[in-house]
Amino acid sequence: MTDTPPPEKPIPEGTAEDVEPPTAGVLPTGTETGPPSPPEPAGTPPEPAGTPSEPVVPAPSNRRRSDRLAPALIGVLTLLLGFAFAVQVRTVGDDNQYSGAREEDLVRILDELNAREERLRQQLTDQRVALQQLGSSDSQSAAALKEARARSEAIGILNGTIAAHGPGLRMSIHDPEQEVRVADLLDTIQELRGAGAETMQIDDVRVAVSTAVTGKPGDLMVDGHPISAPYEILVIGSPQDMETAMNIPGGVVQHIGNRGGSVDITQAPDVVVDALRPLDTPQYAAPQTEN
Repeated sequence: MTDTPPPEKPIPEGTAEDVEPPTAGVLPTGTETGPPSPPEPAGTPPEPAGTPSEPVVPAPSNRRRSDRLAPALIGVLTLLLGFAFAVQVRTVGDDNQYSGAREEDLVRILDELNAREERLRQQLTDQRVALQQLGSSDSQSAAALKEARARSEAIGILNGTIAAHGPGLRMSIHDPEQEVRVADLLDTIQELRGAGAETMQIDDVRVAVSTAVTGKPGDLMVDGHPISAPYEILVIGSPQDMETAMNIPGGVVQHIGNRGGSVDITQAPDVVVDALRPLDTPQYAAPQTEN
């Protein structure tokens, strides 16, 4: 028996071009539909996964401000540190000045400070009393006249145009080595004034507010007048306070002693200062007279 091949299926008429392609945008069944994705630009490589984003660069204004502020702060701190160091050094220097002083010297210094405070308090009290008297209508004229006379006398004593007397000191500065300098006499005058001296004279020259000491050791002059050793100083004021000021550690007596000289100090209940200074003749001014 002969096997017969199965009959071939009939081919539909037409060509492959006649087959209609699937419609664009039509998805197979079971696939969700949605808007189409935008097309990627050509030539742009895809961004690899895990690539970190670019760091954000901060604005340079804050950094510049910090750069300018740091030197200023460093300068201020350096200035404060230097000021504190200078104050500390000065304080330590003042402490060392009195650290080696004896108890008697410290007591003298304390007494001198107390005396100065007492004098200032007394002057303040006197000024208040004078102010009250001037403000009183009953004795205003008399108090004003008395106050004017007292001030005139005080100014005359300070200017050296009026002789004065009162308790004070007689001092003699010996200078055998001729080593006493201008600064030593100026220190003597300043220390006496600081201790309450009201007026003084050196040899025969009255010391006033504008007195000048010049020259060289062994040839000193006061207001242009030569003076010779031993230098005699007459001064009116509180004897105890002025003597204490002369003998403080590092004071006038010690400095002159270091130069080979010596100072003799004597307290006196009545010292006469009679050297006078001539009045300067005004060059332009003249007293006004009533017409």
